Amino acid sequence: MSYWRTVLLMTVAAMSLLTSCSIAGSDDSQSDVERYSHWDKDMGPAEVAGFMKVKVPVGATEVKGAVRVNPREDTYLLSFITDEENAAEVAADLRSEEPLLPSDHNVAPKGENFRHLGLDESENLKGVRWVGVCPPCVEDERRKAQVSWIEAYVQSQGQGKARVYLKAF
Repeated sequence: MSYWRTVLLMTVAAMSLLTSCSIAGSDDSQSDVERYSHWDKDMGPAEVAGFMKVKVPVGATEVKGAVRVNPREDTYLLSFITDEENAAEVAADLRSEEPLLPSDHNVAPKGENFRHLGLDESENLKGVRWVGVCPPCVEDERRKAQVSWIEAYVQSQGQGKARVYLKAF
């Protein structure tokens, strides 16, 4: 296992532990995230792409984006349909040490993410490929100051097209 993968896994484990401890200590049935989060009505695809430092391919269709403002960290969502080659290039531009691979996430995410954009949740899609990366960990100068984590899900739409789902925080 590479050094950066080990660092990433340790970071994710620590974040999960902290999150579970803070929720477990709460007397309310509703977490702070659920209670205080909201969708920023002034943030759309252009602002999300700017934050992520992602170029939406020319000719992409059904471009959608939103920002969920949270007490701990905001979640940025971007999705569009493009050709398979452009979708693979967008994923490769994240600079992950791993290639775009079949996703085994298939767990129902908590809360609403891509459903807010009228789409299925990326984690639950059949036949989706996934890649994720910690920009500071891979020394991605473009993103490391703002983006802690960014991931892409790519789902084939047939006829050489693919829908790209990007999530960052």
